[in-house]
Parts: sequence; C-alpha cells; structure tokens
Amino acid sequence: MNALKNNDWHLPRFAEVLCGTMTDRERLGLPEHYVQARLDAEIEQAVSSLLSSCVWDLLCKLQSPHSTLAQRIAAGNLLALAGDPRIRLDQPDMVCINQAEVFIGLPEIEVDEVMQNFEGLGLNRVWIEKECPRHPVHLAAYKLARYPVTNAEYKVFLMETGFNEIPTSWDFRRYPLERANHPVYTVSAKAADAYAVWLSQRTGRSFRLPTEAEWEWAAGGPDYFEFPWGKDFDADKANTAETGLFNSTPVGVFTTGKSPFGLADMAGNVEEYVSDNYQAYPGGQHVADHLVDIHGQYRVARGGSFARFRDLARTRRRHGHNPKSATYAMGFRLAETF
Repeated sequence: MNALKNNDWHLPRFAEVLCGTMTDRERLGLPEHYVQARLDAEIEQAVSSLLSSCVWDLLCKLQSPHSTLAQRIAAGNLLALAGDPRIRLDQPDMVCINQAEVFIGLPEIEVDEVMQNFEGLGLNRVWIEKECPRHPVHLAAYKLARYPVTNAEYKVFLMETGFNEIPTSWDFRRYPLERANHPVYTVSAKAADAYAVWLSQRTGRSFRLPTEAEWEWAAGGPDYFEFPWGKDFDADKANTAETGLFNSTPVGVFTTGKSPFGLADMAGNVEEYVSDNYQAYPGGQHVADHLVDIHGQYRVARGGSFARFRDLARTRRRHGHNPKSATYAMGFRLAETF
C-alpha cells in the first residue's frame, strides 16, 4: 500500500521542483510537520525483540522469507553494529551472468503507456524518450555484485588511499558505524571509478563499474521486467519514496525485490552510477534535458533511491545526478570482467 496515501502526504508540485523553489522536504512529498513513517514503530519493536540475538540469528532473520520487512530492516541495522558477514571487502559477493544477445531500451510505441502509468509524478516525456529505441546488444560474460558498495567498504578505501571525497551523507564527515552495511551514497562517479581501480589493485582482480547495458540486463532479465521482480510496482519490494522510509537501508533486506539474477537493491535504496556517459542510443535522438543543461556531459545513473519516486526504479530508466537537489542519493555497485 502506498505509504504517502497512508499518511496523507502529498506528492510534490513538480513545476516548483524544476524551478528550484521547493524545500527538500517538499520534494520528498513530506509535510512540514513531523509524520512518523509507516514502518517506524514496527522497526523499533523488532529491534527490541532482536537485541539479544547473535550475528547468525540476525542474518537468518534478515534472509528469511517469513520475516516481515520491518524485522529484516531491524536485523540488518543490528548487523551493522555487530559485524555483517555478508560484507567482504576483498571478496565481494559477485553473480556470474553469461554472455547473451539481448535487447536494451524501450520500444517507442511504449512511451505513451509509461507516461500514463506514471501520471502524477511530473514526468517530462523526453526523459522517457531517452530510453528509446529498443536495440540489440551483445554482452560478453561478466560478473555483477549482489549488493551495492557499502559504507564499511568505502571507509577502508578512504583510509588506505587518502582519497579526499568523504560522502556528504556522513554527518560531520564522520563514519556512520550504525550504517556500516548500508550502501555508501552522495559520492561522485569519479569516486566510484577510483574505488574500482583501488580494489582491483588490492586484489589483483578486474573490478569496474557496469555498462548501462550490463546493468539493465541484470536488472530486468530475459523477460525484460519493468521492475526487477516483474511488471507492477510494490512499495514493499524496493526502498523508494513510496515505501516511506526516506533513509537508506541495509543491503539486501528487500528480499522479495531481487532481480531475475538474484541481485539486490536494483530498484531502490541508492542510485547507481554506471560506466557510460549519456548519449543517444543507436538510432535514437539526443535529448538535451535539464541534466545536459547542468553538466554538459554527465554520467548515467540507474535504479532509483529512497529519496525518489518509483519511476526512477524502472529497469530501463536513464537518469543522472542533479546537484541542484540534496535529495539525490548517488552510489554504485561493482562489475567484474572475467
């Protein structure tokens, strides 16, 4: 059920969003007065009941199909403090994806349907037209990380390299231990690239960011799903604004929202840079939208986030960082060349 409707929140006035006259709170559809998110009380109760659990019991609770979303989030947050065994810096959990001849992008005939299905979210038609045309791509075999890169992993990168880009989501530039297993966000594409190079040198492996086509295929799979799990959006399967959390969550807690290849968080939590700069697809038209006006050339991001609505969580949606808004949660996940 839509969290915004449950709490009588309003969708933002998108004309004002584009003009830059709205507050970040209004951009998220939140009222100026405090409203408790729909899962807050359940998460607090779940934390209390799990406080005495050992690491492996917490992990079982997080991964169990019988746990509620609130219980999985609570277990994940406690694992952040206890030490999450899923987070392995030098051996990230990588999923093998076989070579394939695939189709990427949206058929032009479906643009109207997308605009109708997401009416009320302030979409500009050209944002969807950037996804056109649907075109064939050959993908060599590759690996993609099951989870986005986390705060814990990014911390080691900063300490070993002295790289000077501390995420602005780290309050007062201090490492958030309580979010160790949450995806790192508010980083640049340059930082994401640097992390991949560093981990490659550290491990002797070939880490990098995925291409757009690799990311989209891994998210939608052979049935070309609209969302990683299927056609219809479900606020309990991805951490987007509709879910009502308005904060990052431990990686992998949305167990029912995995992609066909078993990849987590590809439809929410944080947006993910890929390796490509924006350009028109073969046979398509270059769209000079607001991101081109801001950046000129910009790095494409995929997957939506806790701070954006469900339209950005579509597997074919192409977007990027808008520095004019503080509510863009930019992160990344790793790919690996065989």
